[in-house]
Amino acid sequence: MNAPARFRFLFASMAAAATLAAAPAHAGKTLDGIKQRGAVACGVHTGRAGFALADGSGNWSGLDVDFCRAVAAATLGDATKVKFIPTSGQTRITALQSGEIDLLARNTTWTFTRDNGLGLMWAGINFHDGQGFMARKKPGLNSVKQLSGATICVISGSTTEKTLSEYFRAHKLNYKAVVFDNPEAALQAFSSGRCQAYTGDLGALAVLRGKELANPDDYVILPEVISKEPAGPAVRRGDDEWFAVVRWTLNAMIEAEELGITQANADELKTRSDSIQVKRFLGQSDDLGKQLGLDKEWALRIVKAVGNYGESYERNLGARSGLNVPRGKNALFTKGGLMMSPPMN
Repeated sequence: MNAPARFRFLFASMAAAATLAAAPAHAGKTLDGIKQRGAVACGVHTGRAGFALADGSGNWSGLDVDFCRAVAAATLGDATKVKFIPTSGQTRITALQSGEIDLLARNTTWTFTRDNGLGLMWAGINFHDGQGFMARKKPGLNSVKQLSGATICVISGSTTEKTLSEYFRAHKLNYKAVVFDNPEAALQAFSSGRCQAYTGDLGALAVLRGKELANPDDYVILPEVISKEPAGPAVRRGDDEWFAVVRWTLNAMIEAEELGITQANADELKTRSDSIQVKRFLGQSDDLGKQLGLDKEWALRIVKAVGNYGESYERNLGARSGLNVPRGKNALFTKGGLMMSPPMN
């Protein structure tokens, strides 16, 4: 190829790339189906305070519930257009694989096997957690390693059961697992004394201790954290457009907190902010929505519907919830945590 031909080829390639970059994305078959149905089918926990819990009137609340509503706000323009489908530890994966749900937002740990062997993809992490142990207080008990020989309540169908086995084997400790299909039965067994300890994600243990046990001060959460449990929303493989929508919904909630955009000030910032980042986020400059098959104000709707990530956390798990679960690793990276959004530009 001579020099002029090479230049012509280079310029043609650059032009084609620019055209592709500027072209609106197709919404994808999952989102097409959601629009026809008029609701996002979202798999959530059967009932865990702080994450997904329905009251007596069937009104759902929680960190994962907020995320489902954020996706509906972004895609359908209405955060109420969600069908919440309770799933157990045993049914959550198959519900997503089978197409019963469009999205799984249920305290589900992102692991290698789940990501590569089950036909699923994780859109990100909305709660950094780790496995721990709760036990009834007694003099001198201050370590998991003092639980050798203990009976331990654990939920089946989760990474928790496997991690428990691996940890005790590695430390040459004996134990007897008492396995349950649901948290309610496990907690009842623990509180009645059938189990000497209860193991699960620390976030869940804090909620159970604060909300479900009759005398919280009678119990202690031991200091060891024996695993990393990055939990977040998952979708089926095979629909990259839907995956991008779900991933950037989560990123938008985090980015909004980074930028100081809240439910209360979003509309004001839309018209008054001089920040190019804020204007872009709120759809007042570059049109980020077209690359997702959405409109310009998709991110604005998310914040107006459920708030930024920090607002959702405080309402469901933090001081405003009464659970007072510290942000810890779930604080923004600028405040010593791990939460960060890739740049939205």
